[in-house]
Amino acid sequence: MSPDTLKRALVRQVPVLRSEQEVGDAVREIVESGLPALPVVDGAKALYGVFGERELIGALFPGYFQELRSARFIPHSIDEVIEQRLECRHDPVGKYANTEQVAAGPDWSDAQLAETFLHHRVLIVPVLDERGRVHGVVTRSDFFKALGERLTQRE
Repeated sequence: MSPDTLKRALVRQVPVLRSEQEVGDAVREIVESGLPALPVVDGAKALYGVFGERELIGALFPGYFQELRSARFIPHSIDEVIEQRLECRHDPVGKYANTEQVAAGPDWSDAQLAETFLHHRVLIVPVLDERGRVHGVVTRSDFFKALGERLTQRE
C-alpha cells in the first residue's frame, strides 16, 4: 500500500439512515451493521449527521443527565429508564442525530482523517463523493488498526 492511501483502503460501504426514520428501526440497522453508528441523510440524500451508540443513550436518558457529574444518586435500573422512555423508539432519528458536519471529502488525505479522529469525538467518519453524497464510512477502530500495522511494520 503506497503512502496516503489508508482512507481508500478502509472505506466501508454501509447502509444510511434517513432523518425521518424511527429510532427503533435505526437501532436495528446499526446492530445488524456491526458498526457503532451510521450516517444519517436528509430527504435530498445529503449528509444530515450521524446516529449511533452515544445518540441512543442521549435519546434514552433525559437531557439533564448530560449536565450531571454523577448519576449515583438516581436509583433507576436501566430497564426502568427504557420502560419510561419507550416512546423514543418512534421518534425520528433526526431528533437525536449528531448534526456536527464531520465528514471526509473524496480528496481528503490520511492526515486530515487522523486530525478528524483526534479532534472530534466520533467513532465513524462518513466519506462523501464528489456530489456530497455518502459513499461509505471509515471507522476509528479500522483506522487505528491500520496505523498500528504501519507503525509495527517499521520495526
